[in-house]
Amino acid sequence: MRKWISLLLIFSFLLAIVGCAPANVEQKMDYEETKKMVVDILKTDDGKKAIEELMRDEKIKQHLVMDQVIVKDAIRETLTSDNGVEFWKKTFEDTKFVEDFAKSMQTEHEKLIKDLMKDPDYQKMMMDILKNPEMEEQLMEIVKSQEFRKHLQTVTSETLESPLYKAKIEDILIKAAEDMQKQEKAKKDEGEGSGNS
Repeated sequence: MRKWISLLLIFSFLLAIVGCAPANVEQKMDYEETKKMVVDILKTDDGKKAIEELMRDEKIKQHLVMDQVIVKDAIRETLTSDNGVEFWKKTFEDTKFVEDFAKSMQTEHEKLIKDLMKDPDYQKMMMDILKNPEMEEQLMEIVKSQEFRKHLQTVTSETLESPLYKAKIEDILIKAAEDMQKQEKAKKDEGEGSGNS
């Protein structure tokens, strides 16, 4: 930052010298002379160092990249162009990329859904959709369809075969068995206690 200030001081000093020149010297610098002087200053080691320091500043980086309309338009154009659409289609065919992408967005999606569920307007909208007779009819058709039943069977099979699900079921069964043993022991202790009295 000190270099930048010193560069500004040099530039101001040069302008003051030019401004205090004798009357016979042209007092008004034209654009080309000013441009040449600034370019010459920027080519000096001090000028280069000052620019490098500026480019390292995080705030300036953000302004240069994010606040430029040209950059935003270029990104938008690239994403919506035919080549961009083709690129994203190919990218999303890669199952590993899709998995990583979904994992990276999972927290945001969960937060968004939770926030929406708390929103009264969203709740009302969902209730209106579900109460709609056409929607009810479509849902019933889907549930009764052969494709849905096959899909449900597949999902159920996959879930039951999942190691994570198996571990959860094991934990539930072990806990239930332990609870039953505790209850039986408590009953037995009660029976023995009443038999002794």
